Amino acid sequence: MSRLRNSFSLLVLYVLIAPLDGFAAGYAPVSTSGEIGSILPLWAALPFAGILLSIALMPLAAPRFWHRHFPEVAAFWALVFAVPFVYFFREVAVHEIAHIIVIDYIPFILLLWALFTVAGGIYIKGTLRGTPAVNTIILLIGTALASVIGTTGASMLLIRPILRSNAWRVHKAHTIVFFIFLISNIGGALTPLGDPPLFLGFLHGVPFFWTLHILPEMAFASSVLLVLYFVADTYYFKKEIPAAVSEIEPTPLKIEGSRNFIFLAGIIAAVLFSGTVKLGEVDIFGIHQTIENLIRDGLLIIMGLLSLSLTSSETRKRNEFGWAPILEVAYLFAGIFITIIPALAILKAGERGELAWLIKLVNTPAHYFWAVGSLSSFLDNAPTYLTFFNSALGKFYRGMPEAEAVARLIVEKIPYLAAISAGAVFMGANTYIGNAPNFMVKSIAEEAGVKMPSFFGYMFKYSIPILVVLFFIMTYVFFK
Repeated sequence: MSRLRNSFSLLVLYVLIAPLDGFAAGYAPVSTSGEIGSILPLWAALPFAGILLSIALMPLAAPRFWHRHFPEVAAFWALVFAVPFVYFFREVAVHEIAHIIVIDYIPFILLLWALFTVAGGIYIKGTLRGTPAVNTIILLIGTALASVIGTTGASMLLIRPILRSNAWRVHKAHTIVFFIFLISNIGGALTPLGDPPLFLGFLHGVPFFWTLHILPEMAFASSVLLVLYFVADTYYFKKEIPAAVSEIEPTPLKIEGSRNFIFLAGIIAAVLFSGTVKLGEVDIFGIHQTIENLIRDGLLIIMGLLSLSLTSSETRKRNEFGWAPILEVAYLFAGIFITIIPALAILKAGERGELAWLIKLVNTPAHYFWAVGSLSSFLDNAPTYLTFFNSALGKFYRGMPEAEAVARLIVEKIPYLAAISAGAVFMGANTYIGNAPNFMVKSIAEEAGVKMPSFFGYMFKYSIPILVVLFFIMTYVFFK
């Protein structure tokens, strides 16, 4: 079996390298990423498509294989791209790979790790009576918290309390679905801490509080969904067994590991610091990184380590804390960030690249909202955001340095960036695979005995009739 796998790997590498050899022979050596984007063929992004399709389909088609070997799958696609890329473009290719690792991947995964670690040290003990009013209030609180401690942090903080509060109920799958809609996705729209796509935008120069521009969209979507949830939960609540309803008594709430709120504040302060203070740059393997960003990353590590050392193991055990979810994200996103390089380079080239047709096709804020959102539903919203963020820069400010282009984008093209941001964050809720917390919440709920809808059941029973209809309405209200 291993020989077959190795032969297949070599075949894929040959298929990619052979045409690239002839392609590269017709061009002089390049020295900048802009030149790479203007000459790379579109099929150079096939490994990027491959890893995203693997993430989308393999958990459904081969769940046992995926669970055991997803790190190898991510590494395979990364190598399929990186080997021929480095072979033909040499120093420029090495620089591009190092750049995306140092500037994008490491800060991205450190923020997720810090939020996951600190939130996992907060245990909400006790239960409330899972009535429609109580559940709606929990969803409202979680939606607000998601922009402060991240969709991952808020989801991990509140999923078990809401499961305990509703453990006695027969009808509860809809509660978890709306939990995914609001807390795992839409609630994270207001700050770079809220959702990974917005943090990537922040890393590329979008100011920390710029995302408050989409407060009207977020408030509208959240309000509609909370009202719909309350109506639906009231309907299901009336179907519960009367004896079960009357016998359930709430127990007092108590928070263990409350010092982790201090560490959460430290994470927020670190991100704010990196976005407001300018201390110069340092050279890391030929990559210019700002000193304030290095300080931020150091503080994130410190907050996570303090949480691990000062939170009792019993508290984390009661919270069912484990490293598997964040390790899966780390492995998969390492592959995603490597393979996304050609797509980003081609998009940055604007109308000089092979995606000129896409840039010409996506013109209005509504186009960006649905293009970003549709891909975010089935692939992953972080790289999708980054792809169309670069597409907008290439379309409106082709050839301009990124810092200057972003500075103009956030002032001159507010509706466009708002549409990109909202599409990436909101439509990640359309499927289980649209955002990292979605599958985590589903898995935890199923471990607690909740019969969650299947992949397509989730779409056809909930997201299409509720979210897609809502997003069509929002298109005409906000993104004409």
